Amino acid sequence: MTGGEGPLPTAKRATCLPPSSGERKPRRREPRPRKIVDRIDNDGDGFVTTEELKTWIKRVQRRYIYDNVAKVWKDYDRDKDDKISWEEYKQATYGYYLGNPEEFQDPLDHNTFKKMLPRDERRFKAADLDGDQIATREEFTAFLHPEEFEHMKEIVVLETLEDIDKNGDGFLDQDEYIADMFSHEENGPEPDWVVSEREQFNEFRDLNKDGKLDKDEIRHWILPQDYDHAQAEARHLVYESDKNKDEKLTKEEILDNWNMFVGSQATNYGEDLTKNHDEL
Repeated sequence: MTGGEGPLPTAKRATCLPPSSGERKPRRREPRPRKIVDRIDNDGDGFVTTEELKTWIKRVQRRYIYDNVAKVWKDYDRDKDDKISWEEYKQATYGYYLGNPEEFQDPLDHNTFKKMLPRDERRFKAADLDGDQIATREEFTAFLHPEEFEHMKEIVVLETLEDIDKNGDGFLDQDEYIADMFSHEENGPEPDWVVSEREQFNEFRDLNKDGKLDKDEIRHWILPQDYDHAQAEARHLVYESDKNKDEKLTKEEILDNWNMFVGSQATNYGEDLTKNHDEL
């Protein structure tokens, strides 16, 4: 994933319960968290290791991505041939704008569409490995989630540069880097975390110490090769939940610290609590 990846959706559902009849007893059901823990424990030995948790988190990440593609597929596959051409995507996304440009009088709206159309086309072509202007499900997945595919990494870097490089010089200076995460609206001291980010820029982002980030440095920042998000999260969850410090978790240790798991990728930020067993 990239550094600029958007937040994953959280589920907000209301449950309607039928009025109690006084005669029917609710059927006992195993709590869903226990079922999830059983799935994470891949070898069934009653313990969850860091490696098992990392494998599960990666599986959850992949499922979220492919579920997301499946949800929007029918919106773009207009001729129902199980493929999405560039023309289909363009018409579904930009058709109204292209057909009614006079309705987009706001310069900001007009410039947004004018900018995004060629940008999407460039990304679509990068995802379209055989160059036929038609995306298979895998190619369309790469188009929607480029940070997950090695051959799309340069597009992720380029789009990040274009988004943050306000002066158009092809580099990110420190002020542009800070402006992407903090808007200084009043004349006053910067918060401590912004000062810390400036230090991060100087010490760890600007590798060649020339005061700006080139494409290689941006790639190192947003797509670090030596950092595994799933591994880091798995280690964190084990460390925080492992009461007896044996470097593995029992089901009870996980359930005792379940709120932390609900707020993590291990449960897709709680989304998996609404899924059936076969959907996990």
